Amino acid sequence: MKTSRIFLVAMAAALALVSAGAQAIGIDVHALLAPHAEAMAGLGMVAAGSIELVMKSLDGIEAKLKAMDEQAAGQVDTVGRVSSDTKTALENIGTQQRELADRLLQIEQKGTAGPEQKPDTSWGEQFIKNARYADFAGGNMSKLRVEVKNTLTGSDTNVAPDRRTNIVGGAMLPFSMEALLPSTTTTSNAIEFTKENVYTNSAAEAAEGAAKAESSLTWTLVNMPISTVAHWIKISKQLAADAPALAAYVNSRMRYGVNQKVDTQLVVGDGTAPNISGTYDTGNFTAHGYANANLGSTLKKLVLIRKIMADLYAAGYPADAVVLNPADWATIEIELFTTAAGQTLYSVNEAGQARLFGIPVIQAIGMAADTFQVGRFSEAYMVYNREGVVVEMSDSDSDNFTKNLITLRAERRLALATEKPAAVRGGDLTPA
Repeated sequence: MKTSRIFLVAMAAALALVSAGAQAIGIDVHALLAPHAEAMAGLGMVAAGSIELVMKSLDGIEAKLKAMDEQAAGQVDTVGRVSSDTKTALENIGTQQRELADRLLQIEQKGTAGPEQKPDTSWGEQFIKNARYADFAGGNMSKLRVEVKNTLTGSDTNVAPDRRTNIVGGAMLPFSMEALLPSTTTTSNAIEFTKENVYTNSAAEAAEGAAKAESSLTWTLVNMPISTVAHWIKISKQLAADAPALAAYVNSRMRYGVNQKVDTQLVVGDGTAPNISGTYDTGNFTAHGYANANLGSTLKKLVLIRKIMADLYAAGYPADAVVLNPADWATIEIELFTTAAGQTLYSVNEAGQARLFGIPVIQAIGMAADTFQVGRFSEAYMVYNREGVVVEMSDSDSDNFTKNLITLRAERRLALATEKPAAVRGGDLTPA
């Protein structure tokens, strides 16, 4: 049906062009087409949809159009040239033809367009437009019941979302302990070293010819096995192939998970295989030995830390860090801010690095609340990395092959060697 309408539009436009041209060169088009008024009326019914009648009328018009064309050609031959008036008339005909074509196209578009949709009004508008609202507002009615139509205020079914390609990740903690401790590499599955056990310094003045004092020094052979920290997850092959950004994010999360566990183990690992022996493991630091009675009456946490710093300095281990649980560090800061006597003891400098008495403060998630360590960490410990974080994948795990799954495994191998436990002191932050 649509093709037939377009054909009729074209035929009507052609008829208008030929008719205007014939009229310009002296042909009486009205007289010529008068016997076919019925056919022309049929053509005028395009907009009304009478397609069958118009098609029948066009059959008769075609023969007359041919005769009119021959007559027009004869007129041109007789005149021998086209006058300026005729040229102007032809230009006008072209303009009229284009205008007619535009009108016919508009008719065609209106014929194919659906009914105009009237937007729903809001409930409030429906209420006040009700015929009885005026009576209610004027006090002539005590009640007014109006049935309102549901109004759609918006829909996302026809609006394309603005899809972003980046992945919004979750929280990621800083690896504070690993950043603090020195590290090196190893190619073995265990670390073995000899460390000083007990040193007794008996050096003293001696008279000429008298016996000299004897000191003592004992050694301990330490063997520290390499520990493995690992985890795994399964993803579909389709995810790996079709969503590379998401697959890359899974990879980074797997690496982060391993390193986060390592950062915790470096503090509280108990050394029982396969655990790392952390800095707070028994024997890896020296208990501070202070009791509550030794700390005065105010700012006891700060007094304790400062006394330990002095003890370490005297022992030959000037402190290079204070390790605290984040909650304990918050408590100390609050005390400093609210106690006038201690306000000058606190400073933050060096790009925001928190400090106490000039020593960096490390907030470690692995450090339990109400415990702490102070010391020369750069001499006390060494992290030995056997393998960095390695992420491997396989489709041969369990029933992965039949389910189109891939197992991702991330693991890391390392050990923490405590070389000088006397260089770090710690224990309860609020001793009994």
